[in-house]
Parts: sequence; C-alpha cells; structure tokens
Amino acid sequence: MRTSGLFIGGLGVFVPEPVSVESAVEQGWCSTDEATLHGMSGAAVAGEIPAPEMALSAARDAIAAAGGREADVGMLLYCDMWHQGPDGWLPHYFLQRHLVGGQVVAMELRHDANSMFSALELAATYDRAERPDVLVVAADNFGTPRFDRWRSPVLFGDGAVALVLKRGQGVAQVLSVGSSAVPELEEGSRYGEPMFPPGATTGARLDWAARDDGFVGMASERTDLRTALLTTEKMMLQLASRIVAEAGISFDDIVRAAFTNLAPDSIEHRWLETMRMPMARTTWDYSRGVGQLGAGGPFAALHHLLDTGQVGSGDHVLLGAVGNGVTASCAVVRVL
Repeated sequence: MRTSGLFIGGLGVFVPEPVSVESAVEQGWCSTDEATLHGMSGAAVAGEIPAPEMALSAARDAIAAAGGREADVGMLLYCDMWHQGPDGWLPHYFLQRHLVGGQVVAMELRHDANSMFSALELAATYDRAERPDVLVVAADNFGTPRFDRWRSPVLFGDGAVALVLKRGQGVAQVLSVGSSAVPELEEGSRYGEPMFPPGATTGARLDWAARDDGFVGMASERTDLRTALLTTEKMMLQLASRIVAEAGISFDDIVRAAFTNLAPDSIEHRWLETMRMPMARTTWDYSRGVGQLGAGGPFAALHHLLDTGQVGSGDHVLLGAVGNGVTASCAVVRVL
C-alpha cells in the first residue's frame, strides 16, 4: 500500500554488547561448524534484562528524538517474536504504565520478523487528531532455557527498537509498505510438534534445525509443497517490485537495503538479484555482528544507517523481512 503523510518522527534502539561466535565456541556453547553455518560474527546478548525493559528504553529514546511528547501518542503497537514474561501477562501494559498511560489504544503484535511491517500498515490507517502519534516497539530476549541461539540455523540477537510515527514531519517518510504470504508452508515452523496441548514438549529446547530438516524432507516427496516453495521466491520478488512501484520510484533509486539479519545465501537475499544491488549496499556488515534482532531487525539497521550518516537527505531505503507463515514484508522510506 502507498502510505500518505506517514513519517518516522524518532527512532530509538537498545542493542546490548555482542558476544562473538569465537567466544561461544570457546565456552562450548556450539561447535565450529555450527558457528560458521550462518556467517555471522556475533550476537547481541542481553543477559537477564527482560525484553519489555529494553522496549521501554528504546521507546523513551524514540519519543525524545521525536520531540518528547508522550501525550501525543494515541496508539501503542508492541511487536515481538519470543516470550516476553510470565504466561498470561501482556507486555504492552508495562509501557503504558511507565510511559504513555491508559488513554492509549495498545496491543501486542506477534507476527514474527514481519511484526513491525504489520504495525506500519495498521499505523497508516490510524487517525485521531487529539493524539495523532503511533508508537511502534519491538523487543526480544532469546536467552531463555528453551531457546539455543548458538545452535540455531539463524543466530538470534537480543535487543529493542522503537519508532514514533507522525503525520507531516519526521526524519524519514514511509512511502509504501506491504506483505504477502504463502500459507501452504505454515507447517514448516511447527513440523514434528503437536498443536495441542501448547508446550507439549516443555523442557526440551526449540530445535529449528530439526524442524527445517524434517519439513524439507517431507516437502521433497510432496508436489504441493515443492510448488509452494517455488512460489515463495516468486512471491518475494513480486512483493518487492510492487512496494517499490507504489513508492513511486524504481530499484535504481534504492540507495541502501536493510533486511532481517540472516545469512548471505538465504532466500531473503535473492531480492538483491531483482534490484541488481550488491551485498555491499545492504546492512549485512552491521547485522552480522549483532545477529537476527527478532521482530525489529531491519529497523534497528535503519537506525544504524541514519546514526552513522550512511544515508542522507533524499535517499531511499528498502526494508525487508521474511518470517514464519511464510510471510514476506517490504517498506520503502525516504530520508528527510
């Protein structure tokens, strides 16, 4: 969808110090082969800091960067991928209590790596004159007993990122945003696990590699799944082309691209073939040092581009993510 008058008024991030893969190997947390599988050099590790506390820190920085008016926030969208706290507790109330108050429409969005893009689509339709701003926050801490970041096919890092979305002013304008899915592949992210009761394998660590291997093996024997896998790549290319066109530009106008922090040879980076863009114009050099930052990775990378002066006035940046579903998301922003 082409957005109208939607601006990023301020960004905030909380990314803890990375731990190198060399250190992980020395500590016995993973093997050398496992450490080199994803091509990353390290992951941001938050230790005992809860994800909602990282979210609160990033949100405060974003609001300060946008002018410091919490009273202008009328909607709060809290994005995440992994557990946020005790079962039955919702994390967005923590930010309401400590930051924006109870007169705000607030909800949690769990849409995997696509969460912040879905939040942008919701924010684009939000219209409340007396409290016009939308606060979008994403936070995850993967350092829980059931998650083994060092032996995952993707190296997950902890952190938080926040955006204050405004009307008519900001550091960047959101020109377009959208998502598309291949739901025939939803089984891939639960393969080998019962749907009910939830948490039936409680006590065992989440094994993404085993799920992926099992599902790919099954897909090799089923024509419908093989077709769906081929459809995924086509869908991604069509989505990127559509979102860029809706922004009113061409791929030649894209200065930088920020994707979910995955390995260079992942399916996501096949987008680069369509854009005729080398890896050097992505944020891989930054991403490979902090890991896949949960629901907010591409937007943390956008903050890095702005903070380090790698993009300037008039530059267009393409943001992209692929998550469970299988869903792909894209957005185009223009730096102001």
